[in-house]
Amino acid sequence: MHQLLTSWRISVSVRQLAMAGLLGASLAMVSGCAVVRDQQSVGEYIDDAGITIAVKARLADNPATSAIAISVETFNGVVHLSGFAKSEQEKQRATQIAAETLNVRSVQNNLVVKP
Repeated sequence: MHQLLTSWRISVSVRQLAMAGLLGASLAMVSGCAVVRDQQSVGEYIDDAGITIAVKARLADNPATSAIAISVETFNGVVHLSGFAKSEQEKQRATQIAAETLNVRSVQNNLVVKP
């Protein structure tokens, strides 16, 4: 009888542990899908990520700009450029490249010119 009771306790403990793990994973997934980055929906976040990738690719593709020295972040279609430019021309070209990228609403250029 003692062995049966011990076996039952272990079975219940394993089941409770599994349920707790499943509940924790479910909560993490649901909370992650609900809101992302300051009340941004998942779709908006994905759109912004696509814009960021496109701007970075265009900066890397252009010989007049340094994609390594320029950081790009996007929030609600607004592209934020930060980092360093070698000249005022590079800074302006980075703004132009970002502004001409599909779905960009506006550009905030915070690049510092550092020859």
